[in-house]
Amino acid sequence: MRDLAGKVALVTGAGSGIGRAIALEFSSWGTMVAANDVDGERASDVVREINSRGGRAFACQGDVSERSSVDQMVARVSEELGALDILVNNAGFGHYTPFQSISEANWDRMIGVHLKGTFNVIQACLPHLKARQNARIINMASVAGLTGTPAHCHYSAAKAGIIGLTKALARELAAHKITVNAVAPGLIETPFMGLVEPKLVDVYLERTPLKRVGKPEEVAWVCLFLASERSEFVTGQVVSPNGGFVI
Repeated sequence: MRDLAGKVALVTGAGSGIGRAIALEFSSWGTMVAANDVDGERASDVVREINSRGGRAFACQGDVSERSSVDQMVARVSEELGALDILVNNAGFGHYTPFQSISEANWDRMIGVHLKGTFNVIQACLPHLKARQNARIINMASVAGLTGTPAHCHYSAAKAGIIGLTKALARELAAHKITVNAVAPGLIETPFMGLVEPKLVDVYLERTPLKRVGKPEEVAWVCLFLASERSEFVTGQVVSPNGGFVI
């Protein structure tokens, strides 16, 4: 992945879990990283770690569900790093609630962060991406968007929407040589796992040939490939690192 050296990546939701792993992996290959998180201190922690390893990164706090916040964030990326080659839309959260108990506010927040947030960031970044050669957009979906997850209907709907957005946008942006792909992880060792009921973890493992949950780095490695020159003929696809989970 040496072709990633010197490129600029914006990673949303980079303060923990998968987003943190993505930011660290990109940095290890010489990519300059703008690390976004709604929690500015978490974003700063990741940046300090990257810089301590000799990488180059800066933190940009912002709520992806708020367009004004996104516009300010993207303006900072342009000011600090001067360009944008790779966008990874990873910001999100989980919330297990039976369907009948999902409030309108819960629904709106879930769709707002995941689906609207992905829309907001792509639209704000697109002029910068179009100005580069062979830019990449990588959207974080989930197996929940492919199969549905009980007591997680709003999350499943948001992730399914991201998959639809990815496929449509890939066709639209192909003329600009911008690839758009989605990554749909299975169950991964992140803070989110603490919200998953043990019985659901057991069901997942029963349906997973490799009989384990994944590591954040294993998702980050997929993102590295999709951001590299080796993926230039891959667009509109959903790659699911899930241990063989039956979809």
